[in-house]
Amino acid sequence: MKKFLALTLSTAMVAGMMAPAAFADETEAMDILPGDGQKIGVSMPTKDLQRWNQDGENMQTLLETAGYEVDLQYASNDPQTQLSQVENMISSGAEVLVIAAIEGSSLGEALDMAKENDIPVIAYDRLLMDNDGVSYYATFDNYMVGTVQGQYIIDTLDLENEDGPFNLEITAGDPGDNNAGFFFNGAMDLLKPYIEEGKLVVQSGQTEFEECATAQWKTETAQSRAENIIASNYADGTNIDAWLCSNDSTALGVENALAANYTGEYPIVTGQDCDKENVKNMIAGKQSMSVFKDTRTLALQVVKMIGQILNGEEVDVNDEETYNNNVITVPSYLCEPVFADVNNYEELLLDSGYYTEDDLK
Repeated sequence: MKKFLALTLSTAMVAGMMAPAAFADETEAMDILPGDGQKIGVSMPTKDLQRWNQDGENMQTLLETAGYEVDLQYASNDPQTQLSQVENMISSGAEVLVIAAIEGSSLGEALDMAKENDIPVIAYDRLLMDNDGVSYYATFDNYMVGTVQGQYIIDTLDLENEDGPFNLEITAGDPGDNNAGFFFNGAMDLLKPYIEEGKLVVQSGQTEFEECATAQWKTETAQSRAENIIASNYADGTNIDAWLCSNDSTALGVENALAANYTGEYPIVTGQDCDKENVKNMIAGKQSMSVFKDTRTLALQVVKMIGQILNGEEVDVNDEETYNNNVITVPSYLCEPVFADVNNYEELLLDSGYYTEDDLK
């Protein structure tokens, strides 16, 4: 009979990871097959965004608590650096790789090398593209992230009942990140009918993903584009009613541009990740909502999958149809996102132990 390691609340707290009561039930419910010192390679894209630091720390803490050796590397948003780091993980004896890619198609050589060495690869939150060396994909339901943002705009503007027209602008994510298209399409599939009937008007005319994209999700890039949109279309004080932003780093750029150049009524601004600065802006009325993807949940699921892989168990997946990487359809586990706003952030973010009150001062 297999022995399971219960990653309980107490061990997580001792490890300094997180998690008072609201997270306890989920943590204790995860039966994790214990490791035996196997090396796990964890490749994260950058330390420049808060969320990747949290993801890396969560993965390392949980894996080490479960009995694995962890090789955690950050690639400074440089695809060649990430490629080299992953190849080094393989050469140094990693038995499973967990990779959050900078660019989904940039790691083909490393994936080929992993396949040749029979090393399973879990794509973490970003799908690895154009290669059959991907074993599993663990993420949040990325299309649902977009639908949550789009529905928030629909509900807050009461588009079902109000005549409008309302002005909308859009800031999408990184073209090199496969998730960005899912976020964009999830929101736009809900909003396009209102654009087509004229209830939502995009004064800039920029409604295609390529027009709205933000390379590497950079705040400065989003800010520069937003400043140009405001100067060209809203300098006379015309109101922007909603600004769809795919994540928090791009939302910060839009919020900076609004603070510097916009004179109309403050719009609805969406986001994703519940980064600290964005939650502070939410409390201050500068951002309306942010999709909350509890990265602790994702890290727990990946550690569970690693144990299943190394012990020859059936690996948990709940989607075997959606995520095709242009070569294969990758078996996936999708966690469900929710949104935080000024009405519920205390319950979601503080009561769960994700942040402390001092974090948000």
